[in-house]
Amino acid sequence: MRIGLTGGIATGKSTVSRLLEARGATIVDADVIARDVMNPGQPLLAAVANRFGPEFILPEGGLDRRRMAEHIFNRPEERQALNAIVHPAIRAEIRRQVEEYEAAHPEGIVVADIPLLYESGLEDLYEQIVVVYVPREIQLNRLMLRDQLSMEQAEGRLNAQLDIEDKKRRADHVIDNTGTPEETERQVDRLMESLRAR
Repeated sequence: MRIGLTGGIATGKSTVSRLLEARGATIVDADVIARDVMNPGQPLLAAVANRFGPEFILPEGGLDRRRMAEHIFNRPEERQALNAIVHPAIRAEIRRQVEEYEAAHPEGIVVADIPLLYESGLEDLYEQIVVVYVPREIQLNRLMLRDQLSMEQAEGRLNAQLDIEDKKRRADHVIDNTGTPEETERQVDRLMESLRAR
């Protein structure tokens, strides 16, 4: 079974992903793939340097992620330009990994962890969509604390994504990560039972 896992920035999606993996799901992580395709020497990195300039490449040859994030988050046209370069390669690798795991374990549950699943129009590739949810105010506070951002910077990052309430409405399953870790775990247990029953 092919599941899409998404949520907003700082909702706790990585935590839920780890809990699902601990319960037997296979995880395909879009963030890991996105980092891998931008490793030193990768052709995509050269394309990014050509489009945005060498100042976005670190001395050791990798992408300066922090600088790029600051550059694109309040510039939609620049964000679109970056996405146009990297998203096709990321999507292709996600699909390749999902298909590989499905072929090896046809009875298993494969979870593609994709932060921008709805924004990228990928929901039709998955049988069920799981959204990790916290209200926007909590999301904003967690993001500011986690990434040491100002309110304005954090708002900019949230505004670059589809609103968390919209994602919640579109989900087949919602994991509300507002409460205690134990409450989140219980929801993940129920989710796995539901998916296995299908």
